[in-house]
Amino acid sequence: MKFDFSEATASVQGMITSFIERLPYIVLALIVFVVFYFLALGARKLIHSFSEQDRRHYNLSLVMGRLSYGAIFLLGLLIALVIAIPGFTPGQLVGILGLSSVAVGFAFRDILQNFLAGILLLLAEPFRIGDQIVVDNFEGTVEIIQTRATFIRTYDGRRVVIPNSTIFTKSIIVNTANEKRRLEYDFGIGFGDDIGKAKQIMLGAVRTVSGVIEDPAPDALVVELGDSSVNIRLRWWMVPPRRADVMQSRDAVLEKVTQALLAEGIDLPFPTQQILFHDQTEETDGDRARQREGWPKGRADAPRPARIADALRELRASPADSGKEQA
Repeated sequence: MKFDFSEATASVQGMITSFIERLPYIVLALIVFVVFYFLALGARKLIHSFSEQDRRHYNLSLVMGRLSYGAIFLLGLLIALVIAIPGFTPGQLVGILGLSSVAVGFAFRDILQNFLAGILLLLAEPFRIGDQIVVDNFEGTVEIIQTRATFIRTYDGRRVVIPNSTIFTKSIIVNTANEKRRLEYDFGIGFGDDIGKAKQIMLGAVRTVSGVIEDPAPDALVVELGDSSVNIRLRWWMVPPRRADVMQSRDAVLEKVTQALLAEGIDLPFPTQQILFHDQTEETDGDRARQREGWPKGRADAPRPARIADALRELRASPADSGKEQA
């Protein structure tokens, strides 16, 4: 095969000529791209400036700033490519990246699902940064809400990353959604104690605890007659409803109420259980004239149940008796 150097030179000269002819378009494309880049930065900064005025929607403005930046940046890139490359269309970019293939679609399915769930959570705002929530078996303070996942810090200092699709489809408990929160605890008093007096003592003690509010007022209700106590449920409201405040309020209420009840002579019984063992071979067993635990009280002339020892003695003697009768 004969190499034609003149053809190679002509090809290189054609490429150089074509590049020089397209150079103004390339420069224009770069200028357009730079302009859109600064527009994207300006849009993100403008949205962030609104978030500084309203900290409650800080994370939403942060995400919207990122989205606006990405959308303007991508638009500038596409316009620059159309200007610099003749015959280029956005559809060709999709085909080059393979975004239309089924495999890539399945790969990005979870990402897109979490992304859409994150956008909906940010728009609906069922909770905000700083709220304390419970999701499945995780409980903590919301730190970051991203478009893919939500970060919460547990009360023992660990970080949990939960996909937004999980949060969007699960039931969520927002402990700090309202300013007030009701707490309750069941106290057991003796059956011989005055229930009304015990209630008044409990309500008086709980009102002395710092953080307990009067509207709604605390109340005490009898909820159960237990095995060894009358159970009274003490309910009170407090602010703020954060985890640390809840623990401190519960600790103070239990201490004050317990001390007040004991000081007034109210019994705080603990569960007890009595186990009775019956030996049915006793001589006094089955005496209906006297009340015994586990036996019903009946007539004094009621027949006494047979003793086990007597029954065994009769069984042992029965073969000998039958032999004598045969003889």
